[in-house]
Amino acid sequence: MAVSVKDVAVRAGVSLGTVSNVLNRPDKVRAATRERVEEAMRDLGFVRNESARQLKAGRSNTAGYIMFDASNPFFTDVASGMEAAAEAAGVSLFLCNSDQRPEREHAYLSRLEQGRVLGILITPVDPSSPMLDQMRERGTPLVIVDRTRDDDDWCSVAVDDELGGRLAVGHLLEGGHRRIAFVGGPAVLGQVRDRRAGAWQALTDAGLAAADLVDVPSDAMGVADGLSAAERIAGMPRATRPTAVFCANDLIALGMLQRSMALGLRIPDDLAIVGYDDIDFAASAAVPLTSVRQPREQLGRAAARLILAELDEGARHQHEHVTFQPELIVRASSDFTVASPRSRKPRRAALT
Repeated sequence: MAVSVKDVAVRAGVSLGTVSNVLNRPDKVRAATRERVEEAMRDLGFVRNESARQLKAGRSNTAGYIMFDASNPFFTDVASGMEAAAEAAGVSLFLCNSDQRPEREHAYLSRLEQGRVLGILITPVDPSSPMLDQMRERGTPLVIVDRTRDDDDWCSVAVDDELGGRLAVGHLLEGGHRRIAFVGGPAVLGQVRDRRAGAWQALTDAGLAAADLVDVPSDAMGVADGLSAAERIAGMPRATRPTAVFCANDLIALGMLQRSMALGLRIPDDLAIVGYDDIDFAASAAVPLTSVRQPREQLGRAAARLILAELDEGARHQHEHVTFQPELIVRASSDFTVASPRSRKPRRAALT
């Protein structure tokens, strides 16, 4: 049975109010009495019920982050940046995984609200979800992470994904490719649409038609989707088969790379591949993967800074929309200038 405040009071020979003061206002208790109460706590193994204290005060000292997909290292890196910033401010961070499922996201939102968290950071399945608006109206601060909304009544942190798409396909065009495939995820995701729009813009800027971008859609954005897309591309007639692929994230690209090599395609000679996110696995792939780098931990730190600022400033808070710039990291999966696997080193490229 858990040791109660009453047990401590009896052991120390003081009132319940004195024990409460030792826990919450120790400066109001004489040193000798405080030491006696603290000794009783140690002897009995008393553990403070922090949840009850916080609920009594009307809020917890915890924020929540609902990530989009915990199996994608991109989101765990974002969470790491959030956690570091929250910890520095004395705030705990509770991590949730919606697993790309709206009903699971809604359940977590409800639980966090019921737990009276300080605020919620979320990479939503649908940034325009009415549930987010309802929670804001009830007083829960929220920050949208790696997504944007059309209105200005929210703080958000994101990356310029259209620019990222331009960087990726612009690089492939510079390498001489003209038949380029885009392997995206669900079209409902703003990132997928924006990265494809950037790819299309790069083709247009080069004087090519939108039809020169071969769409290879997928239901999700995991390694298995890359494996399946590789099968479809390898099965296309050689005369019309894409010579390069831009994947909407690195997990798709790594699956694409793995299966293409298993099917006998040489990377990048037969098929050049570019991913997105530049997760740690990208550089250590069998053929190091070219990828559009997002500043993952910086995204997380910026999001945590915004939620903490909103909590601190209250009605005075001015909502911010922070947009980071992506960076193309070129590696052997698309770079014909690499002489041998041992000499493969990343080089930076930018689209002007």
